[in-house]
Amino acid sequence: MTDTKTPTRARVGSLLRRAVEAEAATWRSLYAWARRRPLPLGPGDEPFGYLGVVKPILGIFIGLSVVEIPIFDVVVTHVVPWRPARWIVLGLGIWGLLWMIGLFASMTLHPHVVGDRGLRVRLSWGIDIWIPWTDVEALRKRYRSLPSSRSVQVEQEGDRQVVSISVGSQTSIDVLLRRPLTFDLPKTGSTPMNELRLYADDPDGLLRSARGTPVSHIVSR
Repeated sequence: MTDTKTPTRARVGSLLRRAVEAEAATWRSLYAWARRRPLPLGPGDEPFGYLGVVKPILGIFIGLSVVEIPIFDVVVTHVVPWRPARWIVLGLGIWGLLWMIGLFASMTLHPHVVGDRGLRVRLSWGIDIWIPWTDVEALRKRYRSLPSSRSVQVEQEGDRQVVSISVGSQTSIDVLLRRPLTFDLPKTGSTPMNELRLYADDPDGLLRSARGTPVSHIVSR
Protein backbone atom coordinates (compact mmCIF):
# COMPACT_ATOMS: atom_id res chain seq x y z
CA MET A 1 0.00 0.00 0.00
CA THR A 2 1.43 3.38 -1.02
CA ASP A 3 1.94 5.87 1.76
CA THR A 4 0.47 9.08 0.33
CA LYS A 5 1.41 11.01 3.44
CA THR A 6 5.15 10.74 2.78
CA PRO A 7 5.26 13.10 -0.24
CA THR A 8 2.99 15.54 1.60
CA ARG A 9 5.21 15.50 4.65
CA ALA A 10 8.26 15.99 2.46
CA ARG A 11 6.68 19.03 0.79
CA VAL A 12 5.62 20.51 4.12
CA GLY A 13 9.10 19.90 5.52
CA SER A 14 10.68 21.55 2.49
CA LEU A 15 8.39 24.59 2.81
CA LEU A 16 9.16 24.92 6.52
CA ARG A 17 12.90 24.70 5.91
CA ARG A 18 12.68 27.35 3.20
CA ALA A 19 10.61 29.59 5.48
CA VAL A 20 13.21 29.27 8.23
CA GLU A 21 16.02 29.96 5.76
CA ALA A 22 14.18 33.02 4.43
CA GLU A 23 13.62 34.37 7.92
CA ALA A 24 17.25 33.88 8.92
CA ALA A 25 18.55 35.37 5.65
CA THR A 26 16.33 38.43 6.03
CA TRP A 27 17.63 39.16 9.52
CA ARG A 28 21.24 38.58 8.45
CA SER A 29 20.76 41.01 5.58
CA LEU A 30 19.23 43.58 7.91
CA TYR A 31 22.18 43.26 10.27
CA ALA A 32 24.77 43.53 7.48
CA TRP A 33 22.97 46.49 5.90
CA ALA A 34 22.71 48.30 9.25
CA ARG A 35 26.45 47.75 9.77
CA ARG A 36 27.06 49.22 6.29
CA ARG A 37 29.29 46.34 5.31
CA PRO A 38 30.68 46.58 1.76
CA LEU A 39 29.52 44.23 -0.96
CA PRO A 40 31.77 41.13 -1.22
CA LEU A 41 33.08 41.70 -4.76
CA GLY A 42 36.11 40.20 -6.43
CA PRO A 43 38.67 42.02 -8.60
CA GLY A 44 37.03 43.25 -11.79
CA ASP A 45 33.49 42.55 -10.54
CA GLU A 46 30.84 45.22 -11.11
CA PRO A 47 27.45 45.14 -9.32
CA PHE A 48 24.13 46.02 -10.95
CA GLY A 49 21.03 46.56 -8.84
CA TYR A 50 17.44 45.68 -9.62
CA LEU A 51 15.58 47.34 -6.74
CA GLY A 52 14.50 50.49 -8.54
CA VAL A 53 11.28 49.11 -9.97
CA VAL A 54 9.96 47.96 -6.58
CA LYS A 55 11.59 50.56 -4.31
CA PRO A 56 8.55 52.89 -4.35
CA ILE A 57 6.22 50.04 -3.38
CA LEU A 58 8.49 48.88 -0.56
CA GLY A 59 8.82 52.48 0.60
CA ILE A 60 5.05 52.86 0.77
CA PHE A 61 4.62 49.64 2.76
CA ILE A 62 7.41 50.58 5.16
CA GLY A 63 5.94 54.07 5.63
CA LEU A 64 2.46 52.68 6.27
CA SER A 65 3.85 50.26 8.83
CA VAL A 66 5.57 53.09 10.68
CA VAL A 67 2.24 54.94 10.86
CA GLU A 68 0.15 51.87 11.72
CA ILE A 69 2.23 50.68 14.69
CA PRO A 70 1.31 53.56 17.07
CA ILE A 71 -2.27 53.68 15.77
CA PHE A 72 -2.87 49.98 16.47
CA ASP A 73 -1.14 50.34 19.81
CA VAL A 74 -3.58 53.06 20.87
CA VAL A 75 -6.61 51.15 19.55
CA VAL A 76 -5.70 47.85 21.22
CA THR A 77 -4.79 49.56 24.49
CA HIS A 78 -8.22 51.21 24.76
CA VAL A 79 -10.40 48.52 23.21
CA VAL A 80 -8.97 45.14 24.23
CA PRO A 81 -9.20 44.51 27.98
CA TRP A 82 -6.53 41.77 27.88
CA ARG A 83 -3.27 43.66 28.53
CA PRO A 84 -0.88 41.17 26.83
CA ALA A 85 -2.73 41.81 23.55
CA ARG A 86 -1.07 45.21 23.34
CA TRP A 87 2.41 43.73 23.50
CA ILE A 88 1.53 40.96 21.03
CA VAL A 89 0.20 43.42 18.46
CA LEU A 90 3.09 45.80 19.06
CA GLY A 91 5.61 42.98 18.65
CA LEU A 92 3.99 41.78 15.41
CA GLY A 93 3.95 45.32 14.04
CA ILE A 94 7.63 45.90 14.79
CA TRP A 95 8.53 42.48 13.40
CA GLY A 96 6.66 43.22 10.16
CA LEU A 97 8.36 46.60 9.80
CA LEU A 98 11.84 45.18 10.37
CA TRP A 99 11.11 42.26 8.03
CA MET A 100 10.25 44.62 5.17
CA ILE A 101 13.38 46.66 5.82
CA GLY A 102 15.30 43.37 5.86
CA LEU A 103 13.82 42.46 2.46
CA PHE A 104 14.95 45.82 1.12
CA ALA A 105 18.41 45.18 2.58
CA SER A 106 18.57 41.68 1.11
CA MET A 107 17.81 42.94 -2.40
CA THR A 108 20.36 45.73 -1.97
CA LEU A 109 23.11 43.41 -0.74
CA HIS A 110 22.65 40.78 -3.46
CA PRO A 111 22.94 42.55 -6.84
CA HIS A 112 23.71 41.03 -10.20
CA VAL A 113 27.46 40.92 -10.81
CA VAL A 114 29.36 41.18 -14.10
CA GLY A 115 32.84 39.72 -13.84
CA ASP A 116 35.73 38.77 -16.06
CA ARG A 117 34.61 35.14 -16.23
CA GLY A 118 30.86 35.42 -16.31
CA LEU A 119 27.54 36.81 -15.17
CA ARG A 120 26.08 36.26 -11.72
CA VAL A 121 22.29 36.61 -11.67
CA ARG A 122 20.72 37.10 -8.25
CA LEU A 123 17.46 37.99 -6.58
CA SER A 124 17.58 38.72 -2.87
CA TRP A 125 19.18 35.81 -0.98
CA GLY A 126 17.27 32.95 -2.60
CA ILE A 127 18.40 33.06 -6.24
CA ASP A 128 22.06 32.95 -7.21
CA ILE A 129 22.99 31.74 -10.71
CA TRP A 130 26.45 31.74 -12.26
CA ILE A 131 26.69 31.76 -16.06
CA PRO A 132 30.19 31.62 -17.59
CA TRP A 133 30.74 33.82 -20.63
CA THR A 134 31.69 30.69 -22.55
CA ASP A 135 28.02 29.62 -22.29
CA VAL A 136 26.63 33.01 -23.37
CA GLU A 137 25.84 33.52 -27.04
CA ALA A 138 24.43 37.04 -26.71
CA LEU A 139 23.11 39.61 -24.27
CA ARG A 140 20.16 41.66 -25.46
CA LYS A 141 18.46 44.65 -23.90
CA ARG A 142 14.71 44.26 -24.08
CA TYR A 143 12.06 45.37 -21.62
CA ARG A 144 9.26 42.90 -21.05
CA SER A 145 6.16 42.96 -18.85
CA LEU A 146 5.21 39.52 -17.58
CA PRO A 147 1.64 38.33 -16.93
CA SER A 148 2.44 37.00 -13.45
CA SER A 149 4.10 38.51 -10.38
CA ARG A 150 6.05 35.33 -9.62
CA SER A 151 9.80 35.82 -9.34
CA VAL A 152 10.58 32.72 -11.42
CA GLN A 153 8.55 32.08 -14.56
CA VAL A 154 9.11 29.44 -17.23
CA GLU A 155 7.60 29.49 -20.70
CA GLN A 156 7.91 27.52 -23.90
CA GLU A 157 8.74 29.47 -27.06
CA GLY A 158 8.63 27.04 -29.94
CA ASP A 159 11.19 24.37 -29.14
CA ARG A 160 13.01 26.63 -26.65
CA GLN A 161 12.60 26.85 -22.88
CA VAL A 162 12.90 30.33 -21.37
CA VAL A 163 13.17 31.18 -17.66
CA SER A 164 12.54 34.73 -16.41
CA ILE A 165 13.88 36.07 -13.10
CA SER A 166 11.53 39.02 -12.78
CA VAL A 167 11.31 42.01 -10.47
CA GLY A 168 7.99 43.80 -10.34
CA SER A 169 6.77 41.51 -13.17
CA GLN A 170 9.46 42.91 -15.47
CA THR A 171 12.69 41.87 -17.17
CA SER A 172 15.10 44.08 -19.10
CA ILE A 173 17.90 41.79 -20.36
CA ASP A 174 17.78 38.55 -22.33
CA VAL A 175 20.68 36.14 -21.92
CA LEU A 176 20.80 33.81 -24.93
CA LEU A 177 22.74 30.63 -24.19
CA ARG A 178 25.05 28.67 -26.48
CA ARG A 179 23.74 25.41 -25.06
CA PRO A 180 20.81 24.41 -22.82
CA LEU A 181 21.65 24.82 -19.12
CA THR A 182 19.90 23.53 -16.02
CA PHE A 183 19.43 26.05 -13.20
CA ASP A 184 18.72 25.30 -9.56
CA LEU A 185 15.51 27.32 -9.40
CA PRO A 186 11.92 26.80 -8.25
CA LYS A 187 9.61 25.75 -11.09
CA THR A 188 12.45 24.73 -13.43
CA GLY A 189 13.36 21.37 -11.93
CA SER A 190 15.82 19.54 -14.15
CA THR A 191 14.56 21.08 -17.40
CA PRO A 192 17.39 22.58 -19.51
CA MET A 193 16.85 26.24 -20.41
CA ASN A 194 17.82 27.92 -23.68
CA GLU A 195 17.46 31.49 -22.46
CA LEU A 196 17.40 33.40 -19.18
CA ARG A 197 15.80 36.80 -18.76
CA LEU A 198 16.51 39.12 -15.85
CA TYR A 199 15.77 42.62 -14.65
CA ALA A 200 18.45 45.24 -14.03
CA ASP A 201 17.91 48.92 -13.27
CA ASP A 202 20.72 49.86 -15.65
CA PRO A 203 20.67 47.39 -18.55
CA ASP A 204 22.81 49.66 -20.73
CA GLY A 205 25.48 49.79 -18.04
CA LEU A 206 25.42 46.02 -17.64
CA LEU A 207 25.82 45.56 -21.39
CA ARG A 208 28.70 48.03 -21.52
CA SER A 209 30.40 46.24 -18.65
CA ALA A 210 30.04 42.91 -20.44
CA ARG A 211 31.70 44.29 -23.58
CA GLY A 212 35.08 43.63 -22.03
CA THR A 213 34.55 39.88 -22.28
CA PRO A 214 35.90 38.47 -25.58
CA VAL A 215 33.27 35.72 -25.78
CA SER A 216 30.16 37.88 -25.35
CA HIS A 217 28.27 39.41 -28.24
CA ILE A 218 26.10 42.35 -27.29
CA VAL A 219 22.93 43.19 -29.15
CA SER A 220 20.85 46.10 -27.82
CA ARG A 221 17.23 46.56 -28.82
